[in-house]
Amino acid sequence: MGAVVAGFVTIVSIIALGVLLAQLGILDVAGQEVLTRLTFYVAGPALIVTVLAGTDVSRLFSANLVASISGVAVSVGCYVCLVRLRSRRSVGDTVIGAFSASYVNAANLGLPIAAYVLHDASQVVPMLVTQLVLLQPVGLAVLDVVSRSGRPDRRKRRWPARLRQPLANPFLIGTLIGLLLSVLGLGIPAPVHNSLALVGGMAVPAMLLAYGVSLRTGPLPGAGEPPAHIAVIVALKLVVQPLTAYLLGRYALGLHPAELLAVTVVAALPTAQNVFTFAIRYRQGEVLARDAIFLTTIGSVPVLLLIAAVLG
Repeated sequence: MGAVVAGFVTIVSIIALGVLLAQLGILDVAGQEVLTRLTFYVAGPALIVTVLAGTDVSRLFSANLVASISGVAVSVGCYVCLVRLRSRRSVGDTVIGAFSASYVNAANLGLPIAAYVLHDASQVVPMLVTQLVLLQPVGLAVLDVVSRSGRPDRRKRRWPARLRQPLANPFLIGTLIGLLLSVLGLGIPAPVHNSLALVGGMAVPAMLLAYGVSLRTGPLPGAGEPPAHIAVIVALKLVVQPLTAYLLGRYALGLHPAELLAVTVVAALPTAQNVFTFAIRYRQGEVLARDAIFLTTIGSVPVLLLIAAVLG
């Protein structure tokens, strides 16, 4: 389980650096905004293109993909139903909450864990595909419509124009380009690939630094959102999502033990920093996303160790 510990230590170290930089006055809220915009418009899309372009298309149609989609769908469905029935959250906050309850840290934590614990980095691809091709585009499309439709100068825009808004989203554009390259089997020329990889390499550190700044400049985790609401998100993310993937994988899809371990471990990963980037970008559920990432990251350690002990 050294990879699990090493992965979390890496994440926490960079977040702590963000806190320190904010404490020293080197980065502030304005710096956090710059890091977020850099990630959203440049580094994040570049990273997505390189990841999806190098993905084996055959992994898109595997039983692992079905298990991954099911875990995400159940967590999102449960959260949306609970929120709409029990609270009066805005649509934007609901989207961020749904992301927090289902969007796993598959890139900077999932990839090393898949490589060193599962001995196969490609095991995380089904979840990456689920998030980049299905969950993320749908959620960001809703956030685009909600955020833009509320602006005074855009309220009278016709629906066709609103429906075109999500197509200008950098993350969606990067997803479509990467998926197209993968499906067509087209390789990216070395100079272009190297440039994209270099720019994309900024995405994860920038996300983590911006998150660390928010911990120093904003309210302490647990002080900004109702504890019961955060508890629901943590339970959905760390219990319901991996349990759904496990039960479906074992009893409906008949996955082999190694595959079953893989889909369960990946589903139990904590909420991704991307969710905080989306929250800052759209000014929706910022504290909610921050608290969910903080608590699921801490809580996922014993959950992952338990899954590895029982299924490994």
